[in-house]
Amino acid sequence: MSDKYLWRYTDLPALIYLLNEHKLTFLDPLWNWDDGNDTYYLSLYRKKKRLKSLLVVCFTQAKETYHHWRVFAPGSGGVCIKFIRTKLLKAVKKQSGIRLEPVKYLKVSELRDLKLKVHDLPFRKRYGYEQENEFRMIYENESELVPKLDIDISLSSIERVILSPWIHPDLSDHVNETIRSIRGCSKLSIVRSTLIGNKEWKRLGKDAV
Repeated sequence: MSDKYLWRYTDLPALIYLLNEHKLTFLDPLWNWDDGNDTYYLSLYRKKKRLKSLLVVCFTQAKETYHHWRVFAPGSGGVCIKFIRTKLLKAVKKQSGIRLEPVKYLKVSELRDLKLKVHDLPFRKRYGYEQENEFRMIYENESELVPKLDIDISLSSIERVILSPWIHPDLSDHVNETIRSIRGCSKLSIVRSTLIGNKEWKRLGKDAV
């Protein structure tokens, strides 16, 4: 776990929007999430708190894993944005109605012995998701229906952009150039993930005796 960085796995359209607009976007979690347990708890929270709006954006506190790429940024258009934690949180905290917490993972057997509080519902997930090491931000509004929320952030909060390990090497240079052509991004650090194809890893295996 890192206390210095937060990683956001997403796709190229979301990255381009963020870089052009300098905004972090919160969306309705019921739109396209796979985990029915998670969306159920969020729905319960919204209902029990009588909220008009509940929007979410998710990060991980863990370094690069295959799971994160395959689940949250699959295919050649996936990207990972590595944020400097303190700078990002400072910007987000300026917005009212925001809660920021790491997710806690529980087994069903543990949950039986607990008395869950409504306050905790958005930040509890089943133990099988523990490797995600999620850090979650939620926005809640009791009086207004908000379809999405953009929060102003500085591009200086981005440490690096990591392109998908599945993007073809011959295409990654073009994507780099396109991203760096965005105003304010000419010096942005952009790399292609080598998680599934690392030259040094292969060389060290070749040198085995």
